[in-house]
Amino acid sequence: MPSTVPPFSVLDLAPICEGGDAAQTLRNSLDLARQAERLGYLRYWLAEHHNMPGIASSATSVVIGHIAAGTSRIRVGSGGIMLPNHAPLVIAEQFGTLATLFPGRIDLGLGRAPGTDPRTAYALRRNLTGDSDQFPEDVLELLTYLARPRAGQRVRAIPGEGTEVPVWILGSSLFGAQLAAAMGLPFAFASHFAPAHLIEALAIYRSKFEPSAWLSAPRVMVGSTVVVAPTDDEARFHFSSLQQAFLNLRSNRPGKLPPPRMGFDETLAPVERELLGEALSCAFVGSPETVRRGLEQFLARTGADELIVSGQIHDHAARLRSYALLAEVREQLSQGVATAAGG
Repeated sequence: MPSTVPPFSVLDLAPICEGGDAAQTLRNSLDLARQAERLGYLRYWLAEHHNMPGIASSATSVVIGHIAAGTSRIRVGSGGIMLPNHAPLVIAEQFGTLATLFPGRIDLGLGRAPGTDPRTAYALRRNLTGDSDQFPEDVLELLTYLARPRAGQRVRAIPGEGTEVPVWILGSSLFGAQLAAAMGLPFAFASHFAPAHLIEALAIYRSKFEPSAWLSAPRVMVGSTVVVAPTDDEARFHFSSLQQAFLNLRSNRPGKLPPPRMGFDETLAPVERELLGEALSCAFVGSPETVRRGLEQFLARTGADELIVSGQIHDHAARLRSYALLAEVREQLSQGVATAAGG
């Protein structure tokens, strides 16, 4: 374990559950955010996806405003905004407005994937000129709009300029690590669904990091799926909702988050088991003690400065309980570090 336990944050993928709707999802998100604030989670992030029947956060900046208005201290942001879908000026204005309304509480995580399929990407942009290869230049342009205006600057984000909203680079490959390092920005790795290059990406980011006006030393956030329940069996039961949803998505059948199924693991074909094992290898599912052991090893292996946790659970009460139990797990980890330090 590191010498201190890093802060934990929440990644809410705003799941629309079977039997529910987007309105209920957004109410549940605010309820979870308020609990996360009470329990001491550092951030509450939402992600941009489009044309996805099971995700309610397509208008990400609007949902961020909804969450920030209903809370008072927790940082709220994007994990992330898919910048190729937008003009940098528009995002600067949106997040500049959020930062003006909720000063000191807004984060802007940026990704370069479209967050959707090509047809929907065209519907968003009316063309496909939002090239992901342009992503580094778009990030730099966005940072310029959020900085203090320069003499003679003719295009300005109002609100936005001077807010200096913290910008994170998100990634699931080596590209994001290299870009974040070169620009001197914090880096968040999407190991909750694409863990294959996690350790290599963190090594590249840390070794190539260039201090900047935004950050003097590397800062790493890693993602994980966590489902905690009183027993291992109950946690695996709730986890089966995400397993089903993931297989549906990979089979090009995206839908609402299914209810859990008892014994779902036993129904998996070998190829499905292998797919889930690879994609969700950074998932920690079980009782508080099981999850504590897993997270202790994961945090030691990554040396993360922060852990952001996704927990897609069909039953809202069980989801609230999972994050409450996870907060207790973090406290146990902190006590263990303190005991070890006291020797």
